[in-house]
Amino acid sequence: MSHALSAHGHVHHGHAHVHTRGRTRRSLAWALALTLAFGVFQIGAGWAFSSVALLADAAHNVSDGLSIGIALVAAWAATLRARGRRTYGWARLEILAALVNGLTLVVLGGLIAVEALRRLDDPPAVQGAGVAAVAAVGILANGVAVAVLWRNGDRENLNLRGALLHAASDTLASAGALVGGLLVVAFGWRAADPVLAIVIAALCVVSAWPLVRRPIEILLEQAPPDVDPDEIGQALAEVEGVRDVHDLHVWTITSGFPALSAHMRIAADADHGRVLRRAQERVRSFGIDHTTFQLDRERPVLLTLHRPDCPEAPRARSGEPAERQPEGP
Repeated sequence: MSHALSAHGHVHHGHAHVHTRGRTRRSLAWALALTLAFGVFQIGAGWAFSSVALLADAAHNVSDGLSIGIALVAAWAATLRARGRRTYGWARLEILAALVNGLTLVVLGGLIAVEALRRLDDPPAVQGAGVAAVAAVGILANGVAVAVLWRNGDRENLNLRGALLHAASDTLASAGALVGGLLVVAFGWRAADPVLAIVIAALCVVSAWPLVRRPIEILLEQAPPDVDPDEIGQALAEVEGVRDVHDLHVWTITSGFPALSAHMRIAADADHGRVLRRAQERVRSFGIDHTTFQLDRERPVLLTLHRPDCPEAPRARSGEPAERQPEGP
Protein backbone atom coordinates (compact mmCIF):
# COMPACT_ATOMS: atom_id res chain seq x y z
CA MET A 1 0.00 0.00 0.00
CA SER A 2 1.25 3.50 -0.81
CA HIS A 3 1.55 6.29 1.72
CA ALA A 4 -2.02 7.36 0.89
CA LEU A 5 -4.33 5.27 3.04
CA SER A 6 -7.52 4.33 1.22
CA ALA A 7 -10.70 3.59 3.10
CA HIS A 8 -14.03 2.71 1.57
CA GLY A 9 -17.36 2.93 3.34
CA HIS A 10 -20.12 1.08 1.55
CA VAL A 11 -23.69 0.22 2.44
CA HIS A 12 -25.50 -2.63 0.69
CA HIS A 13 -27.72 -0.33 -1.31
CA GLY A 14 -29.88 -2.65 -3.37
CA HIS A 15 -31.10 -4.87 -0.52
CA ALA A 16 -32.97 -2.01 1.17
CA HIS A 17 -35.16 -1.60 -1.89
CA VAL A 18 -35.85 -5.22 -2.86
CA HIS A 19 -39.50 -5.23 -1.79
CA THR A 20 -40.17 -1.74 -3.19
CA ARG A 21 -38.61 -2.66 -6.52
CA GLY A 22 -40.75 -5.81 -6.61
CA ARG A 23 -43.91 -3.74 -6.13
CA THR A 24 -42.69 -1.31 -8.77
CA ARG A 25 -42.30 -4.10 -11.35
CA ARG A 26 -45.76 -5.47 -10.59
CA SER A 27 -47.25 -2.00 -10.91
CA LEU A 28 -45.52 -1.49 -14.25
CA ALA A 29 -46.83 -4.84 -15.50
CA TRP A 30 -50.44 -3.94 -14.64
CA ALA A 31 -50.08 -0.49 -16.19
CA LEU A 32 -48.58 -2.04 -19.34
CA ALA A 33 -51.52 -4.44 -19.76
CA LEU A 34 -54.15 -1.72 -19.25
CA THR A 35 -52.44 0.84 -21.48
CA LEU A 36 -51.77 -1.46 -24.44
CA ALA A 37 -55.23 -3.06 -24.35
CA PHE A 38 -57.04 0.25 -24.35
CA GLY A 39 -54.65 1.80 -26.88
CA VAL A 40 -55.38 -0.91 -29.44
CA PHE A 41 -59.13 -0.46 -28.83
CA GLN A 42 -58.79 3.30 -29.31
CA ILE A 43 -57.05 2.93 -32.66
CA GLY A 44 -60.04 1.07 -34.05
CA ALA A 45 -62.48 3.55 -32.54
CA GLY A 46 -60.51 6.53 -33.87
CA TRP A 47 -60.64 5.24 -37.43
CA ALA A 48 -64.32 4.36 -37.09
CA PHE A 49 -65.29 7.82 -35.79
CA SER A 50 -62.78 9.83 -37.95
CA SER A 51 -61.40 11.50 -34.82
CA VAL A 52 -57.80 12.73 -34.93
CA ALA A 53 -58.02 13.53 -31.20
CA LEU A 54 -58.98 9.93 -30.50
CA LEU A 55 -56.24 8.64 -32.80
CA ALA A 56 -53.77 10.98 -31.10
CA ASP A 57 -54.84 9.66 -27.73
CA ALA A 58 -54.59 6.08 -29.06
CA ALA A 59 -51.08 6.69 -30.41
CA HIS A 60 -50.21 8.25 -27.08
CA ASN A 61 -51.50 5.17 -25.24
CA VAL A 62 -49.69 2.65 -27.48
CA SER A 63 -46.46 4.65 -27.30
CA ASP A 64 -46.81 4.88 -23.54
CA GLY A 65 -47.41 1.13 -23.39
CA LEU A 66 -44.15 0.55 -25.23
CA SER A 67 -42.42 3.01 -22.91
CA ILE A 68 -43.82 1.25 -19.85
CA GLY A 69 -42.59 -2.02 -21.37
CA ILE A 70 -39.10 -0.53 -21.64
CA ALA A 71 -39.39 0.67 -18.05
CA LEU A 72 -40.44 -2.82 -16.94
CA VAL A 73 -37.46 -4.45 -18.67
CA ALA A 74 -35.13 -1.83 -17.18
CA ALA A 75 -36.58 -2.38 -13.68
CA TRP A 76 -35.95 -6.12 -14.03
CA ALA A 77 -32.42 -5.61 -15.41
CA ALA A 78 -31.59 -3.30 -12.49
CA THR A 79 -31.97 -6.28 -10.13
CA LEU A 80 -29.25 -8.32 -11.88
CA ARG A 81 -26.04 -8.81 -9.94
CA ALA A 82 -22.97 -6.76 -10.71
CA ARG A 83 -20.27 -8.91 -12.27
CA GLY A 84 -17.20 -8.61 -14.47
CA ARG A 85 -16.80 -5.19 -16.04
CA ARG A 86 -20.31 -4.16 -15.00
CA THR A 87 -19.36 -3.13 -11.47
CA TYR A 88 -22.73 -1.43 -10.96
CA GLY A 89 -24.68 -4.13 -12.76
CA TRP A 90 -27.44 -2.83 -15.05
CA ALA A 91 -28.64 -0.10 -12.67
CA ARG A 92 -28.09 2.71 -15.20
CA LEU A 93 -30.46 1.02 -17.65
CA GLU A 94 -33.35 2.59 -15.71
CA ILE A 95 -31.96 6.05 -16.45
CA LEU A 96 -31.56 5.26 -20.15
CA ALA A 97 -35.14 3.94 -20.23
CA ALA A 98 -36.43 7.15 -18.67
CA LEU A 99 -34.54 9.19 -21.28
CA VAL A 100 -35.96 7.07 -24.13
CA ASN A 101 -39.45 7.54 -22.69
CA GLY A 102 -39.03 11.30 -22.59
CA LEU A 103 -37.70 11.54 -26.13
CA THR A 104 -40.53 9.29 -27.34
CA LEU A 105 -43.08 11.69 -25.89
CA VAL A 106 -41.44 14.62 -27.69
CA VAL A 107 -41.48 12.83 -31.05
CA LEU A 108 -45.06 11.67 -30.51
CA GLY A 109 -46.19 15.20 -29.65
CA GLY A 110 -44.64 16.50 -32.84
CA LEU A 111 -46.35 13.88 -35.02
CA ILE A 112 -49.74 14.53 -33.41
CA ALA A 113 -49.38 18.30 -33.88
CA VAL A 114 -48.50 17.94 -37.57
CA GLU A 115 -51.54 15.74 -38.27
CA ALA A 116 -53.86 17.99 -36.26
CA LEU A 117 -52.67 21.14 -38.04
CA ARG A 118 -53.21 19.42 -41.40
CA ARG A 119 -56.84 18.73 -40.47
CA LEU A 120 -57.48 22.12 -38.90
CA ASP A 121 -58.21 23.89 -42.22
CA ASP A 122 -60.80 21.31 -43.28
CA PRO A 123 -61.92 19.27 -40.26
CA PRO A 124 -63.60 15.98 -41.21
CA ALA A 125 -67.00 14.99 -39.88
CA VAL A 126 -66.58 13.44 -36.44
CA GLN A 127 -69.03 11.25 -34.57
CA GLY A 128 -68.89 13.22 -31.37
CA ALA A 129 -70.98 10.87 -29.26
CA GLY A 130 -68.80 7.87 -30.07
CA VAL A 131 -65.61 9.85 -29.41
CA ALA A 132 -66.96 11.04 -26.04
CA ALA A 133 -67.96 7.50 -25.02
CA VAL A 134 -64.58 6.00 -25.91
CA ALA A 135 -62.75 8.89 -24.22
CA ALA A 136 -64.77 8.35 -21.04
CA VAL A 137 -63.69 4.70 -20.98
CA GLY A 138 -60.12 5.92 -21.54
CA ILE A 139 -60.28 8.16 -18.49
CA LEU A 140 -61.32 5.15 -16.42
CA ALA A 141 -58.69 2.76 -17.86
CA ASN A 142 -55.81 5.24 -17.64
CA GLY A 143 -56.97 6.42 -14.22
CA VAL A 144 -56.71 2.86 -12.92
CA ALA A 145 -53.15 2.63 -14.32
CA VAL A 146 -52.21 5.87 -12.57
CA ALA A 147 -53.69 4.64 -9.28
CA VAL A 148 -51.81 1.33 -9.49
CA LEU A 149 -48.48 3.05 -10.19
CA TRP A 150 -49.07 5.68 -7.52
CA ARG A 151 -50.05 3.31 -4.72
CA ASN A 152 -47.70 0.38 -5.27
CA GLY A 153 -44.56 1.84 -6.85
CA ASP A 154 -41.50 3.70 -5.61
CA ARG A 155 -42.24 7.30 -6.62
CA GLU A 156 -38.59 8.25 -6.05
CA ASN A 157 -37.68 5.90 -8.90
CA LEU A 158 -37.10 8.01 -12.01
CA ASN A 159 -38.01 5.11 -14.27
CA LEU A 160 -41.39 4.58 -12.57
CA ARG A 161 -41.95 8.32 -12.38
CA GLY A 162 -41.64 8.41 -16.16
CA ALA A 163 -44.23 5.66 -16.54
CA LEU A 164 -46.49 7.47 -14.07
CA LEU A 165 -46.23 10.71 -16.07
CA HIS A 166 -47.05 8.79 -19.25
CA ALA A 167 -50.17 7.28 -17.65
CA ALA A 168 -51.24 10.63 -16.17
CA SER A 169 -50.84 12.38 -19.52
CA ASP A 170 -52.90 9.59 -21.11
CA THR A 171 -55.69 10.32 -18.63
CA LEU A 172 -55.60 14.03 -19.42
CA ALA A 173 -55.48 13.29 -23.15
CA SER A 174 -58.61 11.14 -22.83
CA ALA A 175 -60.26 13.99 -20.93
CA GLY A 176 -59.36 16.30 -23.83
CA ALA A 177 -60.83 13.89 -26.35
CA LEU A 178 -64.00 13.70 -24.21
CA VAL A 179 -64.33 17.50 -24.23
CA GLY A 180 -63.78 17.53 -28.00
CA GLY A 181 -66.48 14.90 -28.56
CA LEU A 182 -68.96 16.80 -26.36
CA LEU A 183 -68.25 20.07 -28.21
CA VAL A 184 -68.99 18.36 -31.52
CA VAL A 185 -72.25 16.93 -30.14
CA ALA A 186 -73.38 20.17 -28.49
CA PHE A 187 -72.32 22.78 -31.05
CA GLY A 188 -71.33 20.87 -34.18
CA TRP A 189 -67.86 22.43 -33.92
CA ARG A 190 -65.80 19.97 -35.96
CA ALA A 191 -62.59 21.95 -35.42
CA ALA A 192 -62.77 21.05 -31.74
CA ASP A 193 -61.29 17.63 -32.54
CA PRO A 194 -57.99 18.82 -34.15
CA VAL A 195 -57.74 21.71 -31.65
CA LEU A 196 -57.91 19.25 -28.75
CA ALA A 197 -55.36 17.06 -30.56
CA ILE A 198 -52.94 20.02 -30.59
CA VAL A 199 -53.51 20.46 -26.86
CA ILE A 200 -52.70 16.76 -26.37
CA ALA A 201 -49.51 17.21 -28.42
CA ALA A 202 -48.45 20.14 -26.23
CA LEU A 203 -49.18 18.00 -23.17
CA CYS A 204 -46.85 15.30 -24.51
CA VAL A 205 -43.96 17.74 -24.91
CA VAL A 206 -44.46 19.45 -21.54
CA SER A 207 -44.67 16.16 -19.64
CA ALA A 208 -41.54 14.94 -21.44
CA TRP A 209 -39.31 17.77 -20.20
CA PRO A 210 -38.45 16.36 -16.73
CA LEU A 211 -37.98 12.90 -18.27
CA VAL A 212 -35.34 14.28 -20.63
CA ARG A 213 -33.64 16.77 -18.30
CA ARG A 214 -33.09 14.59 -15.22
CA PRO A 215 -31.57 11.55 -17.02
CA ILE A 216 -29.20 13.86 -18.87
CA GLU A 217 -28.13 15.42 -15.56
CA ILE A 218 -27.47 11.94 -14.16
CA LEU A 219 -25.52 10.82 -17.24
CA LEU A 220 -23.43 14.01 -16.97
CA GLU A 221 -22.61 13.00 -13.35
CA GLN A 222 -24.20 16.10 -11.84
CA ALA A 223 -24.90 16.15 -8.12
CA PRO A 224 -28.49 15.24 -7.13
CA PRO A 225 -30.78 18.29 -7.08
CA ASP A 226 -31.34 18.04 -3.32
CA VAL A 227 -27.63 17.83 -2.45
CA ASP A 228 -25.20 20.75 -2.10
CA PRO A 229 -21.59 19.53 -2.61
CA ASP A 230 -20.18 22.68 -0.96
CA GLU A 231 -22.25 22.02 2.15
CA ILE A 232 -21.05 18.41 2.27
CA GLY A 233 -17.44 19.52 1.84
CA GLN A 234 -17.78 21.98 4.71
CA ALA A 235 -19.31 19.27 6.93
CA LEU A 236 -16.41 16.91 6.17
CA ALA A 237 -13.83 19.65 6.80
CA GLU A 238 -15.31 20.15 10.28
CA VAL A 239 -14.61 16.53 11.28
CA GLU A 240 -11.98 16.45 14.03
CA GLY A 241 -8.56 15.63 12.61
CA VAL A 242 -9.36 16.68 9.02
CA ARG A 243 -7.06 19.35 7.61
CA ASP A 244 -8.68 19.81 4.19
CA VAL A 245 -11.08 18.17 1.73
CA HIS A 246 -10.50 18.06 -2.02
CA ASP A 247 -11.54 16.13 -5.13
CA LEU A 248 -15.08 15.88 -3.78
CA HIS A 249 -17.51 14.28 -6.24
CA VAL A 250 -21.23 13.59 -5.77
CA TRP A 251 -23.26 11.83 -8.45
CA THR A 252 -26.20 9.47 -8.97
CA ILE A 253 -25.86 5.87 -10.14
CA THR A 254 -29.61 5.38 -10.62
CA SER A 255 -32.81 6.58 -8.97
CA GLY A 256 -32.39 6.64 -5.20
CA PHE A 257 -28.71 5.63 -5.41
CA PRO A 258 -26.46 8.69 -4.82
CA ALA A 259 -22.73 8.15 -4.43
CA LEU A 260 -19.81 10.22 -3.16
CA SER A 261 -16.02 10.12 -3.27
CA ALA A 262 -13.54 12.49 -1.65
CA HIS A 263 -9.88 12.90 -0.70
CA MET A 264 -9.16 14.22 2.80
CA ARG A 265 -5.85 15.24 4.33
CA ILE A 266 -5.81 14.35 8.02
CA ALA A 267 -3.47 15.24 10.88
CA ALA A 268 -0.41 13.02 11.36
CA ASP A 269 -1.63 11.90 14.78
CA ALA A 270 -5.33 11.55 13.85
CA ASP A 271 -7.11 8.25 14.45
CA HIS A 272 -7.68 6.94 10.91
CA GLY A 273 -10.67 4.74 11.79
CA ARG A 274 -12.34 7.43 13.89
CA VAL A 275 -12.03 10.05 11.14
CA LEU A 276 -13.46 7.61 8.59
CA ARG A 277 -16.46 6.76 10.77
CA ARG A 278 -17.21 10.40 11.50
CA ALA A 279 -16.93 11.27 7.79
CA GLN A 280 -19.36 8.49 6.87
CA GLU A 281 -21.81 9.69 9.54
CA ARG A 282 -21.66 13.26 8.24
CA VAL A 283 -22.30 12.20 4.66
CA ARG A 284 -25.06 9.79 5.70
CA SER A 285 -26.94 12.73 7.21
CA PHE A 286 -27.22 14.05 3.64
CA GLY A 287 -28.87 10.82 2.50
CA ILE A 288 -25.75 9.31 0.89
CA ASP A 289 -24.74 5.80 1.96
CA HIS A 290 -22.42 4.75 -0.88
CA THR A 291 -19.14 6.52 -0.13
CA THR A 292 -15.47 6.17 -1.02
CA PHE A 293 -12.88 8.16 0.98
CA GLN A 294 -9.13 8.42 0.52
CA LEU A 295 -7.38 9.64 3.68
CA ASP A 296 -3.87 11.06 3.33
CA ARG A 297 -1.84 11.82 6.47
CA GLU A 298 -0.06 15.14 6.47
CA ARG A 299 3.74 15.01 6.77
CA PRO A 300 5.07 16.16 10.16
CA VAL A 301 8.12 17.81 8.49
CA LEU A 302 8.70 19.24 5.06
CA LEU A 303 10.85 17.36 2.58
CA THR A 304 14.13 19.26 2.00
CA LEU A 305 15.97 19.03 -1.33
CA HIS A 306 19.76 19.74 -1.53
CA ARG A 307 22.12 20.55 -4.37
CA PRO A 308 24.62 17.75 -5.10
CA ASP A 309 27.48 19.83 -3.62
CA CYS A 310 25.53 21.17 -0.65
CA PRO A 311 27.57 20.66 2.59
CA GLU A 312 24.33 20.14 4.57
CA ALA A 313 23.16 17.30 2.34
CA PRO A 314 23.02 13.85 4.02
CA ARG A 315 26.10 11.68 3.42
CA ALA A 316 26.06 8.11 2.15
CA ARG A 317 26.08 5.52 4.90
CA SER A 318 28.90 3.02 5.28
CA GLY A 319 28.74 0.37 2.57
CA GLU A 320 26.62 2.51 0.23
CA PRO A 321 28.13 4.04 -2.91
CA ALA A 322 28.84 7.74 -2.59
CA GLU A 323 26.66 10.05 -4.60
CA ARG A 324 28.35 10.98 -7.82
CA GLN A 325 29.31 14.67 -7.97
CA PRO A 326 29.02 16.60 -11.22
CA GLU A 327 32.29 16.94 -13.12
CA GLY A 328 33.84 20.35 -13.58
CA PRO A 329 34.48 22.00 -16.96
